[in-house]
Amino acid sequence: MTTITLPPLPYDYDALEPHISKETLEFHHDKHHNTYVVNLVKAIEGTDLEGKELDDIIKATAGDASKAGIFNNAAQVWNHTFYWNCMTKNGGGKATGPVAEKIDAAFGSYEKFAEEFATAATTQFGSGWAWLVADEVNGNLSIMKTSNADTPLAHGKVAILTIDVWEHAYYIDYRNARPKYISTFLESLVNWEYVNAKLAGQPAGVEK
Repeated sequence: MTTITLPPLPYDYDALEPHISKETLEFHHDKHHNTYVVNLVKAIEGTDLEGKELDDIIKATAGDASKAGIFNNAAQVWNHTFYWNCMTKNGGGKATGPVAEKIDAAFGSYEKFAEEFATAATTQFGSGWAWLVADEVNGNLSIMKTSNADTPLAHGKVAILTIDVWEHAYYIDYRNARPKYISTFLESLVNWEYVNAKLAGQPAGVEK
């Protein structure tokens, strides 16, 4: 019995407008995200991975070429669930709460962090993600980018914030203007309450 299902969005489909349209969320969540869920369920059916938690599936298949299909779909299910929670209505702007101090310590200022995060997201060639991550040992923050389905979970890092830079995340609303989508994400969408929850070690989930 599998534990993998498509989680609902943590807000209504039109909640992020005008920055992210209802049409984008319907396609991105209901089509793309759901396809990863369906493919993963099929891929693990009848294997020793069936019934395991998503995190465990990702860790068990990371770096194993023979299980690349399982890893890619599992990581994309995880990445997308995390991404939805990183956005909120009337979000964005300068970091708030405990993460603001950690950002200042790591980057010197919020403005410097935003610049480096935007650069990582803009320069991710092709499809992928940009992340704010915490080191599992010392908790220090840094920025990383991953290609395609890759995820910090496979690299011993704790995800704090992400932006999806696959074209299907923004093409309906921004066409090929990825930098505008990234700046809008930072200025108007980031859910700093959720980011602080991740910094505090609370489990990922859907809070509607």
